[in-house]
Amino acid sequence: MPDDHATDGRPQVPAADQTLRILSFLARQRGPVPARTIATGLGIPRSSVYHLLAALQHHQFVVHLPEERRWGLGIAAFELAGGYARQEPLARLGRPVLADLVDRTHESAHLAVMHGRDVLYIVEERAARRPALVTDVGVRLPAHLTATGRAMLAALPREQVRALFPDAAAFADRTGRGPQGPAELRELLRRARSRGFATEDGEVTLGMRSIGVAVRDHAGWPAAAIAITWPADDENPEDHARAAELASTAAAAAAELERRIGRAGR
Repeated sequence: MPDDHATDGRPQVPAADQTLRILSFLARQRGPVPARTIATGLGIPRSSVYHLLAALQHHQFVVHLPEERRWGLGIAAFELAGGYARQEPLARLGRPVLADLVDRTHESAHLAVMHGRDVLYIVEERAARRPALVTDVGVRLPAHLTATGRAMLAALPREQVRALFPDAAAFADRTGRGPQGPAELRELLRRARSRGFATEDGEVTLGMRSIGVAVRDHAGWPAAAIAITWPADDENPEDHARAAELASTAAAAAAELERRIGRAGR
């Protein structure tokens, strides 16, 4: 049987490869773009780009805005996103990864995605003989208070974080702890980037601590975050130090989930 992949891993079906690259390129833009921008950005001849865009337009994956001479994603691309949400592949792929993480750490773990200024929990795996958490599937919590939210915010461009949290009015409170303004959040995210993981201590539920690690997609954007939560023990001086140990295990789980969702070259 012939090998249908090139030595660099790219499929040897140029038209299909270029078509998918065009769709991915458009999905990363802030709005519709000219065909020449697509051709230049992807290194595809402009004539080929026009032929492929015409085929995509026929199937409603892209739409042409003639007055602006620009191309954007079409209704069929939106339907794909809806199908993705219905099939819940991220939750399905993440559930066994989190189950293994709980087995390794004997602490509860969860998987969350960004939803505006909040995080939305899509998987929770509770460890035996550990307290119930507020992070049930379907629960939304303020991103700036959670370890998962901070891990994802730390992986976003700073401009996007500023747009989400422009002033003190954007900062909700649960337990009287946590950042109350943009400057405090910037410092938390700076530390998270430096360490490679985010932390949370009693800001969601008093007496509970969490660490969070971002799960990045093929473009390097935070698709989700994995967190581990455990009961705080302030009388044990080693409890704070435990965060780094758990973060290492969570980072390995995040890398495995990244592999499952198709990210290469972490």
